[in-house]
Amino acid sequence: MRTLRRILKLTGFLGLVVFIIGTLAFTSIESRNIQCSDIEVVFRRSDLISVDKDKLIRMAKQADGKILSKRLDKINGEVIEAAIEKHPAIKRADVYKLVVKNEEGGGYKGVLVIKVKNREPVLRIINSGSNYFMDKEGNKFPGAAAYAKRIMVTTGSVSEKFATEQLLPFVEYIDDNDFWSAQIEQIHVEQNGNVLLSPLVGGHVIEMGDLYNYETKLRNLKAFYKQVLAESNWDKYSKVSVKYNNQVVAKRK
Repeated sequence: MRTLRRILKLTGFLGLVVFIIGTLAFTSIESRNIQCSDIEVVFRRSDLISVDKDKLIRMAKQADGKILSKRLDKINGEVIEAAIEKHPAIKRADVYKLVVKNEEGGGYKGVLVIKVKNREPVLRIINSGSNYFMDKEGNKFPGAAAYAKRIMVTTGSVSEKFATEQLLPFVEYIDDNDFWSAQIEQIHVEQNGNVLLSPLVGGHVIEMGDLYNYETKLRNLKAFYKQVLAESNWDKYSKVSVKYNNQVVAKRK
C-alpha cells in the first residue's frame, strides 16, 4: 500500500514537472511570434494613493515605442520599469510579459503587465503655492497625483527641510500612539515656527511652540486632559499651550 502511494506521488510529481517544462517551452518558443496586444497596470488595493493607470500606460508607451505592435521578446521591460519609477509617487515598478488565451478570437495573445508599488504617504503639506505628500523616508510627491485617506495635513509656513527633519518624526510619533492619532486632526505652522494642533475633540487649539521635546509636551498635555478636561466641558478653553517647559497654560474662552 505504501509502495503504491509512493508511486502515485512520484507519478504526480513527474507530471507536474513535465507540465512546467512544457509551459516554459511554450512561453520561450511560441512567445517569439506573439505580439503584445494589451497593457495592464496592477497595484495593491490597500495602497493609500494610486497614480492614474492611463498615465502609467502612456509613460510605458513613451519609454518603448509601439508596444502594442511589438513581439513580446522585443519589448524592453527594464527600460519601461526605469521610466515608470521616474514618477515621484511610484516607489517601484516590475514588468512581466504573459502569454494568455485569447477568449475572443481563439489562440493566444501577449499581455504586458506593469506591477507598481505606490509610495505610502504619512504627511500632506498644503501652503501657498504647494500641495504635496511625503512618505516616511522624506520623499516628496505631488498631491494632485494621489488620493489620500486619513493622512495628517499640515498647513502654513512649512519648508521642505522643516517637514523632513521635524514634522516627519513628530507625525510618526502621533501615528504610533493610539490616543494622539485619534485626537490630532491637523497641524499648522506659523511664520515664526510656532506649531498649532487642531484636535478632533474640544473647541480649543493646542499650542506646541517648537517641536523640540514634543514627547514631554504631549505627555503633560495628556495629563492635563485627564485631570481638568475630563471633569469639565471640553469647549471651556480656546487655547491650551505647552510651549513652555513643564507647563500647561489654558486660556478660557
